[in-house]
Amino acid sequence: MNKLILPIVETFHSLQGEGAHTGRSAFFIRLAGCSVACSWCDTKYSWPISTKSWRSLDNIVYEAIVAQQEGAAFIVITGGEPLHHSLKDLCHRLAYSKLPIHLETSGVDPLTGKFDWITLSPKRHKPPKLEILRACNEVKVIIHETTDLLFANSITRLTNDFVSPPLLYLQPGWDNIGGYKLAVDFVRRNPNWHLSLQTHKWLGVR
Repeated sequence: MNKLILPIVETFHSLQGEGAHTGRSAFFIRLAGCSVACSWCDTKYSWPISTKSWRSLDNIVYEAIVAQQEGAAFIVITGGEPLHHSLKDLCHRLAYSKLPIHLETSGVDPLTGKFDWITLSPKRHKPPKLEILRACNEVKVIIHETTDLLFANSITRLTNDFVSPPLLYLQPGWDNIGGYKLAVDFVRRNPNWHLSLQTHKWLGVR
C-alpha cells in the first residue's frame, strides 16, 4: 500500500460542533472506511473505501495550510474510523502547517500518529483499546438508551485511577428525545460529566 496516499471522503473548513472545542474554527479531514458500523451513524457514506478518492498527503497538507491562512485554529482527522489507516505519515506532514492536530476515533485500532488532542467516542458493541483510553483527552459517549449510561459508568470506573483523566462528555443521539432526557438527567446528577450537543446541526453548518 502506498503510504503517501489515503482514501479521503471530504475535507472542509468549518466549526467544531461537539465536545471540548465546540465553536472553534477547524479544518476537517474525513477518512473513508469503518468496520464499527454504528446503526445511528450520521456519516454512513464514509464507510466504504472502494468508491472514495485516494489523495496524496501533500495535497491534503496544502489544503490544511490554506485553511490555516483562512482562520482554522486546528486540524481534525475523523472518519469513518481514521485509525483503520496508519496516520504516522499524515501527521508528520501536517506538522508543517504548525496547526494542532486533533483525532476523533472509536478507539478500536492501535494508535498511530502524533496528536495534540484525542477525542475518544467509544462504542459499547466494540469497546476501545485501553491504550487509547489512557491517551485520550476527552471521552464522548453517545446516548440513546439506558444501556448507554451503564457503559458510560464503566468508562468512569476505568478512568478513576488515571493520573490525567480525560474530560467526560455525554452526547445525545441526534433527534433522540429519550437520549436527550437521559443525558441531561445523568449530567445533572454526575458533576464529572459534561453535556455535548451537535451544535453544527442546530446551526445548520457543515
